[in-house]
Amino acid sequence: MSEELIMAPDVNLPRETGEMVRLSDLRPAPVVLFFYPRADTSGCTKEAQAFTTLLPEFEAAGAKVFGISKDPISKQEKFVAKRELGMPLLSDEEGDICEQFGVWKEKSMYGKTYMGIERSTFVIDGAGSIAQEWRKVKVPGHAEAVLEAVKAL
Repeated sequence: MSEELIMAPDVNLPRETGEMVRLSDLRPAPVVLFFYPRADTSGCTKEAQAFTTLLPEFEAAGAKVFGISKDPISKQEKFVAKRELGMPLLSDEEGDICEQFGVWKEKSMYGKTYMGIERSTFVIDGAGSIAQEWRKVKVPGHAEAVLEAVKAL
């Protein structure tokens, strides 16, 4: 990754409670955004639970953590309640934020191609720049790696 930092798009999306969240309002706190394909599927559940487990450490480092998918608010709300997740989940039903972060990709499974969210995570520093990003995330150990990156800011 080059030393030149790229400004993150200013996310303004509803969370699972319906309350709007605007990233720029959270500055100077660092922000972790993890994009996941679909609420309450096995990989997405494991990822969200890993971030929930480490949430006290993210908070101790001053960071805010948010999950984002194209699921509607109602599905995000059920996901949080069912899995006892600790962080807000944002609903990008229109897909604008997914497009801006470049995570809406052509994927394939069982020989069929389709469009979907590529599991990706971004650490945004207190100035609003993307400090680090992970694409095509593999869930095991990922939340721990993101925490280390946040601590290094």
